[in-house]
Amino acid sequence: MEILDLSAPLDTDTAWAPWWARTRVKRQGHRFGALSVFLLTRLTPRFLRRRLGWANDTLTLSSHGTTHLDAPWHYAPDAGGKRAMTIDEIPLSWCVAPGVCLDMSHKKDGEAITEADITAWEEAQGIPITAGTIVLIRTGMDRLLGNPAYFTSGPWVTRKATALLTGRGVKVTGIDAWGWDGPLSHMARRARSGQGEFWGSHYQGADTPYCHLERLAGLHRLPAEGFTVCCFPLKVKGGSAGPTRAVALMPAEGEGALP
Repeated sequence: MEILDLSAPLDTDTAWAPWWARTRVKRQGHRFGALSVFLLTRLTPRFLRRRLGWANDTLTLSSHGTTHLDAPWHYAPDAGGKRAMTIDEIPLSWCVAPGVCLDMSHKKDGEAITEADITAWEEAQGIPITAGTIVLIRTGMDRLLGNPAYFTSGPWVTRKATALLTGRGVKVTGIDAWGWDGPLSHMARRARSGQGEFWGSHYQGADTPYCHLERLAGLHRLPAEGFTVCCFPLKVKGGSAGPTRAVALMPAEGEGALP
């Protein structure tokens, strides 16, 4: 079995991320660790191997500040007529399932990924999208990680396309771009011009509860089907999302499909 990492690195991004989406990782090296040991225990470095203590890192980030899984609570306080689930309430069974990867990398900046695009992909590939499948959409926007344009460009998934998937029983979707609905500036322009509801595909989760993965990376390595997605989020109590180490499990040649 091969394990493919589908997650973006979690690192300081203040040089390229906008102010409202920044992540900071503060490194504390082994010498600092020796000082920590002294402050906590009064043991001097002579008690420590190589006179060094532990390394540590402190993180400052939004629960949406790296590869993450959105909970229905992110979209609205209720979903399907009930209180929306927070990320710590998501069934873990949603987070490991057979995956399909739809190549939509031909879509240009600002273009929509529609219901017709999804059904055309199914017909061309001969792969029906069924209940319980984790549906990943490849846009190629992960190539812009580290560039401010990552937050301001890319295609988007329409509400009708999202409703098609959730209506079939899909509980988790994913995309290798900043957001499922596309950049904020694109959403605002569509809303002002009457060409679409602001954040419409997220709001679809208030009608039919579902989760989606955002800020994935490396989807170009995936086939259309035949792999299993694992995407367990951090158990943030009451959280709207959880940072996630998303991976794809690829069976070795000759092995059957993973459960």
